[in-house]
Amino acid sequence: MLQKRVIVCLDVRDGKTTKGIKFQGNVDIGDPVQMAAEYYAQGVDELVFYDITASAQKRGIMIDVVKKVAAEIFIPFCVGGGIGSVEDIRQVIDAGAEKVSLNSLAVRNPEIIRQGAEIFGSQCIVLGMDAKKDLSMPSGYRVVINGGRTETDKDALEWALQAQELGAGEIVLNSIDADGMKSGYELNLTKMISDAVKIPVVASGGAGSPEHLYDVFDKANADAALIASMVHYGDYSIGNIKDYLYRKKISVRLS
Repeated sequence: MLQKRVIVCLDVRDGKTTKGIKFQGNVDIGDPVQMAAEYYAQGVDELVFYDITASAQKRGIMIDVVKKVAAEIFIPFCVGGGIGSVEDIRQVIDAGAEKVSLNSLAVRNPEIIRQGAEIFGSQCIVLGMDAKKDLSMPSGYRVVINGGRTETDKDALEWALQAQELGAGEIVLNSIDADGMKSGYELNLTKMISDAVKIPVVASGGAGSPEHLYDVFDKANADAALIASMVHYGDYSIGNIKDYLYRKKISVRLS
């Protein structure tokens, strides 16, 4: 059985790690380079770094911060936000990231997934998808972009299948409705996508306790779980979370 991964997400704004609820009311909570080093020391499996205002501000990603984070950690590192071209993907990978998350750009230009996969390999190309409940959509969920600010006409399930076909190697699936609420992942959405695609699905949005990670692994077939608030505010450590999952018979990498 493949081990389940615990991934910490660093949302970065103006060079600082920030956290909000449903993508709003963000407050700065620390230095992303120091926080990355701390989570690496705690035994996190991967790190995700999102430059959350790059797309909305129509600017490139903060490559200098990416380089500094990459120098501190020796685990898979995924970067997203503000990536607008194949050249941007190259720049991020050259700066030390193993993976690049494509979200708003991929919706506007799906061919970037195919181009990225052909040049760098599917393992480097992650589809970042923000979805929210919308009963007018075939699957019941609508894709939103620009940090949750812009609705699209894309159905979440259709978009996941299309991205897989184009060559995405993984999907980070974020529930806008659950984001930052600490009340648990959106299990229905996660299970629907996980069961439909053959590539790994990372559940994102809503983790508040180790039980929530257990639920998304056990009930929704997620391959990995993204966490933020529950470790950023010191409620739990990576070790606490993994020990709990191990006791619950979830296969995880123990440090």
